Amino acid sequence: MADTKREIERKYESDDSGLPDLTGVAGVANVVDKGTVDLDATYYDTSDLRLASSKVTLRHRSGGSDEGWHLKLPVATGVRDEIHAPLSEAIPDELAALTRSRVREGQLVPVVRLRTTRDVQHLIDAHGLLLAEVSVDRVQATRLFGGEGTAQWTEIEVELADGGDPAFLDKVEKRLGKAGVQPSKSPSKLSRALAETHGGTPSPARPDTGKPVTAGDHVLAYVRAQRDAIVALDPAVRLDTEEGVHDMRVATRRLRSTFRSFGKVLDREVTDPVAVELKWLAGELGVGRDLEVLAERLTASLDEVPAGLVDGPVHDRLRGWAEAGDRGSRRRLLGALNSERYLTLLDTLDALCADPPLLKAAAGTPEKVLPKAVHKDFAKVTDLIETGMAQPPGTDRDHGLHEARKKAKRTRYAAEASQPALGKPAKAMVKSMKSLQSRIGEHQDSVMARETLRELSAVAHAAGENTFTYGLLHSREEQRAAAVEADLPKAWKKVRAKAPF
Repeated sequence: MADTKREIERKYESDDSGLPDLTGVAGVANVVDKGTVDLDATYYDTSDLRLASSKVTLRHRSGGSDEGWHLKLPVATGVRDEIHAPLSEAIPDELAALTRSRVREGQLVPVVRLRTTRDVQHLIDAHGLLLAEVSVDRVQATRLFGGEGTAQWTEIEVELADGGDPAFLDKVEKRLGKAGVQPSKSPSKLSRALAETHGGTPSPARPDTGKPVTAGDHVLAYVRAQRDAIVALDPAVRLDTEEGVHDMRVATRRLRSTFRSFGKVLDREVTDPVAVELKWLAGELGVGRDLEVLAERLTASLDEVPAGLVDGPVHDRLRGWAEAGDRGSRRRLLGALNSERYLTLLDTLDALCADPPLLKAAAGTPEKVLPKAVHKDFAKVTDLIETGMAQPPGTDRDHGLHEARKKAKRTRYAAEASQPALGKPAKAMVKSMKSLQSRIGEHQDSVMARETLRELSAVAHAAGENTFTYGLLHSREEQRAAAVEADLPKAWKKVRAKAPF
């Protein structure tokens, strides 16, 4: 089973003079020499270095306290999530799966071998706790694939202790700077090895298209950002990290909405089939996510009920329903991510971004083309909101408001795509649509909660249990929905009055 930890570190150039005295760093009470260790690491990538181009590294390393397989995923500058698996001859399946959105059908092969002699020191505080590990690494690199030759260098690495304050690294850097030690020009050992052995550095995932100028440039920049988000979030979804599923689902929705909103910019004969596949992926992502949100809502609502009004094993039944659904949805989602259909979708998005189906309007000025798309979407929201509110309480109103919420999301995403070009008006539209979406979302959540309560009540009744509490929770959900409906006309009036498009 792989373990995950957050790695926060900084690298510095070294002229072989060793490590400067760090006893003067604020907060450091003692510097402890931990000796020398020899490390032997082989890095794996595709023949065209897809992992390296995404700042992802996969290595097999012997020596040291954490020998084994390591997969490092970028989080921010100097911050990576490291997934560790025990030593084995073959790449562990669980780590290979985490690279799949980038590797696709490619093969992982050894590309670089790094042999490092590491002198380690620990920076300790007055309580004897580890603040950071500092090492002087003497590295020998050998190219194994895609080039030839060797390189060697010495660098200083400072890694923050687990749970440490990142600001401490600033203090260490200040002390190193006074001693003439400068930050490394390379973000990682692998990056430097690739650059300094024959074969060159990896190509970027896509060419730099420069600053957006036309309407098409702005739309494509947004499309590419969502494509990149789906690829980057894939490991987080597989690891079941907090918000990983939600964020990937949002990226798929943004893409679908962009294709529809900007149908005058991107040819829908090309994008509509892609949108169908994105809808499929969003559906697979949504099964577990919707259940999770609903379970949290019902659990919180049940916790508010006085103990004397909870009749029967309501907590146990609700928990069992949520756990059973979660197990099934998780298996289904992983199956989708491991499917050929998913990989084909990723390849299709890459092809679309590389050769976009631009229409005549794509060459137009952003100030002329983009507001029309946002206005058109907002007009649809207006019609749906006003039609929905005109319906009597019940199924028709519920459906109408749900459709209005979906169009509010589309308008929001169109405004997001337009914001770099249109500035404050687009930003204001994003804010108002987000607020409206949230307000109507509370209504839809109540609708879904009531449906689930009716189902749970029927099961409980068939089992001979008292169903009073389910009815109580149902009534409270009705009141919440009624409050939203009562407040919506006033809120909508404000939205319309401030609409910038």
